[in-house]
Amino acid sequence: MIGIFQKIKKFFRRLFGKGNKQKKTQREHKEFKNEEFLPIVVELLKHKKTVTIPLKGISMRPFLENNRDAALLTLPGDVKVWDPVLAEIEPGHFVLHRIRKIDGEDVTLMGDGNLRCEYCKLSDIRAAVVGFYRKGRKKLDRTDGWKWRTYSWIWMRLLPLRRYLLSAHSRIWLKIFKPKKRI
Repeated sequence: MIGIFQKIKKFFRRLFGKGNKQKKTQREHKEFKNEEFLPIVVELLKHKKTVTIPLKGISMRPFLENNRDAALLTLPGDVKVWDPVLAEIEPGHFVLHRIRKIDGEDVTLMGDGNLRCEYCKLSDIRAAVVGFYRKGRKKLDRTDGWKWRTYSWIWMRLLPLRRYLLSAHSRIWLKIFKPKKRI
């Protein structure tokens, strides 16, 4: 038990600096590789904590954006189809994708911005997503809320058109409405 707290303490020292007292208005931005950061997040979740992480990558477009949005994670409970989860699909390789299918212990995952599926076991799901902080808002968009469920229902049924919709989103929409960085 003490080992994990030592790792967390070491991680936060690297993040904020040892004894480095800065004014509250100053923020230093540091990025860590997912394979360093997410195992610590998983350990915090095992100790009954919730963790908010910034999102990296484009696999959950068009709803979630790289370096703009954040996810609130908790321990996985009873996960269902369409739920977004954090899964370790191979050692050290984590993805935050939506569950597309559950067949016994086998889980099929697909990011909203992806055209291909990824696979894991139920035991490889490390966290469930409670909700997302989108577009710099302080209010949580819950994954069990009507808005997220409606988006999910529509988007999952548009799979045959997804290639064209994602192309239009990246070539037209993002050129006109550039996403703002959260940090």
